[in-house]
Amino acid sequence: MKRTRAETDVSHRSISRRAALLGGAQLLFMGGLAARMQFLQVDQADQFRLLAEENRINIRLIPPSRGEVFDRNGVRLAQNAPSYRIVIVREDAGDVDATLTRLSQIITLDTETIDRVKEELRRSAPFLPVTIASDVTWADISRVSVNAPALPGVTPEVGLSRVYPQGSDFAHVLGYVGPVSDYDLSKIDDPEPVLMIPRFQIGKVGVETKLEPLLRGKAGAKRVEVNASGRVMRELDRREGIPGSDLQLSIDAKLQGYVQARLDGESASAVIMDCDTGDLLACASAPTFDPNLFVRGISSKDYATLTSNKYRPLASKTVQGVYPPGSTFKMITALAGLEAGIIGPDDTAYCPGHLEVSGRRFHCWKRAGHGWVDLETSLKRSCDVYYYDLAIKVGIENISAMARKFGLGIRHDVPMSAVAKGLAPTMDWKSQTYGQSWRVGDTVNVSIGQGFMLTSPMQLAVMTARIATGRSVEPRLVKSVNGVEEPSRAGEPIGVSEINMRRMRRAMYEVVNNRRGTAYGSRIIEETMRMAGKTGTSQVRNITAAERRAGVISNEDLPWERRDHALFVNFAPYDNPKYAVAVIVEHGGGGSKAAAPIARDITLQALYDGPPPLEAYPSKDREHIAEQQERLRDMQPLVSVPGSDQA
Repeated sequence: MKRTRAETDVSHRSISRRAALLGGAQLLFMGGLAARMQFLQVDQADQFRLLAEENRINIRLIPPSRGEVFDRNGVRLAQNAPSYRIVIVREDAGDVDATLTRLSQIITLDTETIDRVKEELRRSAPFLPVTIASDVTWADISRVSVNAPALPGVTPEVGLSRVYPQGSDFAHVLGYVGPVSDYDLSKIDDPEPVLMIPRFQIGKVGVETKLEPLLRGKAGAKRVEVNASGRVMRELDRREGIPGSDLQLSIDAKLQGYVQARLDGESASAVIMDCDTGDLLACASAPTFDPNLFVRGISSKDYATLTSNKYRPLASKTVQGVYPPGSTFKMITALAGLEAGIIGPDDTAYCPGHLEVSGRRFHCWKRAGHGWVDLETSLKRSCDVYYYDLAIKVGIENISAMARKFGLGIRHDVPMSAVAKGLAPTMDWKSQTYGQSWRVGDTVNVSIGQGFMLTSPMQLAVMTARIATGRSVEPRLVKSVNGVEEPSRAGEPIGVSEINMRRMRRAMYEVVNNRRGTAYGSRIIEETMRMAGKTGTSQVRNITAAERRAGVISNEDLPWERRDHALFVNFAPYDNPKYAVAVIVEHGGGGSKAAAPIARDITLQALYDGPPPLEAYPSKDREHIAEQQERLRDMQPLVSVPGSDQA
């Protein structure tokens, strides 16, 4: 049906009104929107800009979990324990002084702590957290959390702190960690950002510092949104760090504990080395200290006690201490003579108690002399004159070359602090060091391990292991990293005649097992475990001609500091060497009296993997040994071996 013109006009007018209404509504909406946008973007711009800046995104470092350290049997030696701490971030704190004042009313903070925090905040980046207090109680954490609105930038955290469960037994091997210092940072060309976190713990000495890059790991990071008061509103994302590597040392914790207890009361050191692999099974210095004291900062009083002790408890004597090796060096002089073809095993020399060299008299330890002695007898009875005469014929260059072949005068690659190189002197060395010519008397002194010759207990253990095996055994302290075994250090054949090596071993056997041997009193009775060894006594003072005429003063009558050092080296069992041992007792007097009994006891402890039966000892010693075993058992910490019901 067709529309009329009138109907069409009415329809057009209706559409025009609706369009006008719709257009008006749209104009009203757009006008309101424009007005609101002007209000937000122009009139309130400053306020919203401030809000946007105050409610911002922060990136915070996540310290990595430090790698743990275990002994060869899985016993924990260094671990991480939860530690509650309170930190502050400068850029979130606003008025730092006011915030710290309020915090001191909630938890105990002394003036020294507040000053330290202010200094660390001043020196560190504004976004880095600074530790206010560590190892705080849960009650302190709760009080800080409740009062968080009044403490901008202050946050309670749960972190990890280093703990050494074996205490002092491993202090000189593991070392300890402590807060990072400016000195630590100065030694690093491009320090990682995590090291810039104040009071972040890093290794200071020992394995902890030598293997720091392995143990530290890599830091992670997290993005967090914080409000105007510094409170974390939410965590946006997180990238976990890479934990440090776990290390397994070659040390046996149970044996280490025994050795440390056996050295108690002495200023001494002992090293036990596996002849097959080079593994260091025990590496002990006495006296020792508790490394846990250093983790959060040792007190001035405790540190003064350690540094004032004349026995030097902070020194790792096994690798840092260097001593004249005394008569334990005679095997080297003898091997130099044998290899050069200058002497044979049956050649003899006469010992009247001294030898005149260039107008100077060099004395034997036995004033009346030993008479005619051959190679084996000279070592068994430790005749000095035999070696004086031999050294003059062999010469210092051959002797020093043989010393280095057996690991003396060489800095061995073990991750411990200040590993000493020792000294195997040569003519050139003296000329360059002192500007003087080498003298025959210098060679005579070196022949019996005196004069310029210097060695560490570690080096003497290496020397003994090489004599026992005929291989260039090297010490190994790290057995595995993250479960991956480190290469054995058994070494290649040393390049010395096996016939001559057997002669040395046999002579060392006689030292301990022949009635006239200098170490006969410290022999092992059990035939399958008998040891071969050598005593040594190194002088620390000059004996004048007048004193010799009147009679040499005995060590017991001298002040401790002027007494001779006592040394002993050995390997066992003689027929199938498993362990090499070196013991040095500082100012202990004679090696046969002070060092040999200790070496015998720790050798048996290693061979039996625990207290040996009394039948392994000479009958005269058994009552004393029984009492000693009971006393030492009480001194040793309880060591739980994983997978075993024994402790």
